[in-house]
Amino acid sequence: AVQMSALPHNAIARFLKCDRGAMLVEFCMALPVLLLFFAVSVEGGRIAWTYQSAAAGVRDAARMVARMAPDDLCTSGSGVAGYDALATQIVTNSLSGTSTIPNGATVVDVAPTLRCVPGSFRLNPTPIVEIRAEVQIDYLRGNIFGLFGNSLGPLNMELADQSRVFGN
Repeated sequence: AVQMSALPHNAIARFLKCDRGAMLVEFCMALPVLLLFFAVSVEGGRIAWTYQSAAAGVRDAARMVARMAPDDLCTSGSGVAGYDALATQIVTNSLSGTSTIPNGATVVDVAPTLRCVPGSFRLNPTPIVEIRAEVQIDYLRGNIFGLFGNSLGPLNMELADQSRVFGN
């Protein structure tokens, strides 16, 4: 090994003034922050896409049940519990995802309910179908966030939409 005293004074001064590689060190310092920003952007976009898909599925399920159910639901005393499987299937199909944008979402529960609204409508009381769905979204890249603290667990959300029953 070369001792410091064996080196000429101008070599030490030149080494201390040398800034070659400084850009690489600065890049290595900024890289984790850039990766985190990129991961948050991608994951946030995927979650927004999944939320919109789930909302569209709940809306479509409410409209489908409102079209298929008879318009005398309030006067006949029957309900919309028989449409539970159909509503679940519609919401699940809307969250199927693609290979390009995987959803990573699970339908936990879908529940159709009936509300009878009194008023001066064509039908009195007017039947309104409401679909409530509970959806769980997994963070597909949650382990990346674990590098900066705790990894993220699933995101649970409840969506609802309603539609007036027109009858079949």
